[in-house]
Amino acid sequence: MIAELPSCYSLGRSGKRVVPRKHLSTLAKPDTPASAGPTPPEATWQHWLIGRPLATADASDEAIGKTVGLAVFASDALSSTAYATQEILTVLGAAGVAAFAYTLPIAAAIVVLLAIVTLSYQQTIHAYPGGGGAYIVARDNLGELPAQVAGAALLTDYILTVAVSVSSGVAQIASAFPVLLGHRVALAVCFVFLIAIINLRGVKESGALFAIPSYFFVGMMASTIAVGFFRQFAGELGTVPHPPHLENTGHALSLFLILHAFSNGTTALTGVEAISNGVTAFKEPRSKNAATTLLVMSGILATLFLSITYLAVHIGAIPSEGETIVSQIARTVFDGRGPLYLATIGATTLILVMAANTAFNGFPRLGALQAADGYLPRQLTYRGSRLVYSRGIGALAVLASLLIAIFDASVTALIPLYAIGVFLSFTLSQSGMTRRWWKTRTDPAWAAKAALNGVGAVLSGAVMMVFAVTKFEEGAWFVVILIPALVAVLFAIRRHYKELAAALSLETYGAPARIQRHRVILPISGVHRGTVAALRYARALSEDITAVHVSIDPESAANVRRKWGLWGNGVRLVILDSPYRMLLEPTLEYIRKVADRRQPNETITIVVPQFVPHKTWHNLLHAQTAVTLRLALLFRRGIVITNVPYHLDTPGRPEGDQD
Repeated sequence: MIAELPSCYSLGRSGKRVVPRKHLSTLAKPDTPASAGPTPPEATWQHWLIGRPLATADASDEAIGKTVGLAVFASDALSSTAYATQEILTVLGAAGVAAFAYTLPIAAAIVVLLAIVTLSYQQTIHAYPGGGGAYIVARDNLGELPAQVAGAALLTDYILTVAVSVSSGVAQIASAFPVLLGHRVALAVCFVFLIAIINLRGVKESGALFAIPSYFFVGMMASTIAVGFFRQFAGELGTVPHPPHLENTGHALSLFLILHAFSNGTTALTGVEAISNGVTAFKEPRSKNAATTLLVMSGILATLFLSITYLAVHIGAIPSEGETIVSQIARTVFDGRGPLYLATIGATTLILVMAANTAFNGFPRLGALQAADGYLPRQLTYRGSRLVYSRGIGALAVLASLLIAIFDASVTALIPLYAIGVFLSFTLSQSGMTRRWWKTRTDPAWAAKAALNGVGAVLSGAVMMVFAVTKFEEGAWFVVILIPALVAVLFAIRRHYKELAAALSLETYGAPARIQRHRVILPISGVHRGTVAALRYARALSEDITAVHVSIDPESAANVRRKWGLWGNGVRLVILDSPYRMLLEPTLEYIRKVADRRQPNETITIVVPQFVPHKTWHNLLHAQTAVTLRLALLFRRGIVITNVPYHLDTPGRPEGDQD
């Protein structure tokens, strides 16, 4: 053994081998190249679109801080200030301009509710630093059914968030450029898929990009509000020049109408729960960073909402489909449609469109949690090349686009469907937290925390009921039916996975039955190199082989029989006559007859020759027999379908010299 040591090695006094330091790495991995490591995937068009793939080890580098986190998770909540006031005024306007006096008190009540919900979710963030929000809280404290109700409500809310926010953004554009009003559906769908593509690039990169419109919106709205207040105190603000016509429907002012307006205005709270769902996206310390971001977001939201509402009432803004409240405020504050007006409208449009980004972060994460628990397709748990749940992002884009198309990108038509899911999840989350504090009682302040969550649960539940009743006839009935139906689907998926696990379990399986007979059927369209290659493979499986050819021409059948005698190596050939010129049906009928006579321990393998052309599009010129047979025989027991690819030689290259 000593004689085999390289000359650079020596023996120490103890007789052990001593290796110079410079050769240690070589000794540890003698066959490993200096630059060993996983080979990055080859560049494709997808890399240009969504960026180069990220290794799993890079996941920690994709975490975001408070500044980017505010843009990622707060855009939905902040954007709601652009239409929440308008929704209050729209309802009150049914009773005439005099009813607008109730707008500010309603807005103040909504801000109080916002404060309670914010403090409640702060506790949720610290109690569940792993994220998950209402779904995880309900699952751990209330049970599976409430958890799936919360999950279904949030999934519905995220889809509606994308549809409402993008449609509202397009409405802002149409306010400035009325010629685009007829193209709002196409514009909205384009925006949805643009945001989806950006999100496919990863949380960190998309967050940094979305930070620009988010902070631009906050800056422009703050400037608009500041100028508006300054001009008001100076006595120069005045009222909206040429306001839209108020469509007074002659409704009397009543408690029901006020509650209806309040429920509409609570859309300002949508998106508040997003941070608690995405705690894991933040850098360490996650809980602290997420909680701080939530407080900042709620502070900005309350300030903008109250200020916009105050200015809207003061200048006499009129709710209208043709021009938004924000447009009327900016037009009044900046004396027309000048650069500052356009900047405000542009910023509002951007934040409304980018508000969908909150849903594109929340929906895939929640979907992955539910899929991991077996209530959604398992594919939603897989991360894409950029460490995001790309399948969830794609599903959300498609579902939101369908909703936009169905409701013609109308915010007024979509709003009645909105917020029920939000407040249902609020209610379940706060109820779960109340039960958690009551069960544990380990925190010295558990009673105060339980009381806060309890109040939040009661208020959220009350708002949800008010919203469901006041908006029921306008479309809320759809969500009231949709959420239970979605819960039923979730449990059906769970039941399928349980049955599948039981069917695949090896615990009581015993020894598998031995295959007593292996029959191979080889469908052939002719006798060529691909057929011979498939026959060679079939003979490796079994000696019990039957080649099957469908004949629509006696002359061609005779030619096949002659060539098979030369190349078939004695394998029997069955020729099926097809007087009606059908090719696939006779083969399927033959296979079914053989399968009907199959013995319990007999396996039938269909070996299908398939030649692979040089170019992908050439496949369109050939019948995909293997695919068709697989679909047709999928549910037949004891049948295996195998296609044997034969790669066509590139012109000028000898056979077998393929990459």
